[in-house]
Amino acid sequence: MKIQPVQQKSLSEIVAGKIAALILEGEFLPNHQLPAERDLGVQLDVSRSSLREALKILGEHKLIEARPGVGWFVQPIEGSKFIKAQELAQSELRVTVHKEPSSTGERPPGPRRLPVTKDKPLKIPNLSKDRLGTFEFISWWERDKVAAAKVLVVGAGALGNEVVKNLTLMGVGQILIIDFDTIEAANLSRSVLFRETDNKKKKSQVVAARAKEINPNTKVQYLYGDVTTELGLGIIRRMDVIIGCLDNREARLEINRFAHWMGKPWVDGAIQELLGLVRVFVPGEGACYECTLTEQARRDLALRYSCPLLARQNILLGKVPTTPTTASIIGAMQSQEALKLIHGMEVPAGKVIHYNGLNNQMHTTAYTRRDDCESHWIYGDITELPLSAQTTTLKELLKIIKIDLGEEAVIELDQELVLKLECKHCNTTDNTISPMSQVSFEAGHCPNCGNMREVTMTHLITGEESFLGRTLASVGIPPLHILRANNTEEYRFYELTGDLEETLHFKHFENTVDQVPVRDRIKIGKPIKIKSPAQNPAAGKIKLKD
Repeated sequence: MKIQPVQQKSLSEIVAGKIAALILEGEFLPNHQLPAERDLGVQLDVSRSSLREALKILGEHKLIEARPGVGWFVQPIEGSKFIKAQELAQSELRVTVHKEPSSTGERPPGPRRLPVTKDKPLKIPNLSKDRLGTFEFISWWERDKVAAAKVLVVGAGALGNEVVKNLTLMGVGQILIIDFDTIEAANLSRSVLFRETDNKKKKSQVVAARAKEINPNTKVQYLYGDVTTELGLGIIRRMDVIIGCLDNREARLEINRFAHWMGKPWVDGAIQELLGLVRVFVPGEGACYECTLTEQARRDLALRYSCPLLARQNILLGKVPTTPTTASIIGAMQSQEALKLIHGMEVPAGKVIHYNGLNNQMHTTAYTRRDDCESHWIYGDITELPLSAQTTTLKELLKIIKIDLGEEAVIELDQELVLKLECKHCNTTDNTISPMSQVSFEAGHCPNCGNMREVTMTHLITGEESFLGRTLASVGIPPLHILRANNTEEYRFYELTGDLEETLHFKHFENTVDQVPVRDRIKIGKPIKIKSPAQNPAAGKIKLKD
């Protein structure tokens, strides 16, 4: 037997092992700053030179990271880094068992364990007949949860194709796909669900149809429209997870606000050439998408929105070069995060997972939450009204709201309403009364002289307007939407629940359509008799800050 010589550790290696043990034990949390060198040296009773050598060793193994002018920060300890940390710690390590997440939301480092569903019965599936049978062998898999899940997929391009394919194969019960684009030849090189014969067809419709072909048990629905203006908040409210497969900041910002208002998690994905990223945003857990925007990005958005008619047109211009391989990788990761959310598993909320296909490396970075972020607002209790956007007028809705909130109550619209276009050169005025989404940049120019016309807009309905007889849909309010109203002291929220049965049904491409009972509705034109505010169905409130 060959006798190995005794290894003699230097003081700096011993100090490095001590710090590694403290990291593994959860004393120093991931993404948190280590104490100042002077303080840490005092606590460990070593000189600053020995401490600096120890920090250098930890930095070389990427267990900590130096930020110039700030200090040293602990990095997430996973995979090979976890093994190296254990090697450094050795006898210094006192605790290596799994720890529960801390009260701060950070998960202490340590060996990750797959969750196991308690009391999951042993089931031997018939693999010749059960298409989801192999999933029963997964310890944490819960078929009923997946089958009951409702997932909204925003965007039906390359990423959307991959996400819907994955969700369908995994047996997600109900999928709604929204997109405003049509298929062209260039889409065929990176979108797995499109065919040569699909040219000029609606992307959302084709993706929904192919999903139904992949798994006939999946209930699907599609919406051909713009998510920023044509998706009612009542749809968001009824979803378990939202997956964004988008290519522009404006749409991401809208989805982020919608999701936070309704308290729903969403998974964002982005791809460009061989690069990609995945982000999970959960209201109340870390940063949201708007928190991640740099000051330059905010300035760019402000510049693009300085002319409101041009802003919407700019959204349609984005063409990002992508590859089907990167779309497959990022789409798979998005689908996986959605599946974890459905099962209530831990997700990296408020963080970004970067994928670099050039060197096949991945790394995760935590975003900083902004306390003043405008998206961090969650709607209060929602009053369901048996009204429809197509038939209810502004006057009728405002009457209910004023009974509930008082005569000073106003309705806040989510998008600007263009009231008129004025040409100062020709001295002409065009009274449009149209939502901004329906007024093009070209329409903003005077048809006589070609000059850009001045735009008069509003986002408030007070009751003094001359167009109160217009329906909610005619002023840009989508079906099943949730409207905000306030009286300067509090907000209340009202859903157009009368649109539910026609707006959210998951019955596209079904052979038979189940009969849905018709809800009682307030008859349009019939006087609404509410003797006192106490009789009004509106209940929940959200107080404004003093």
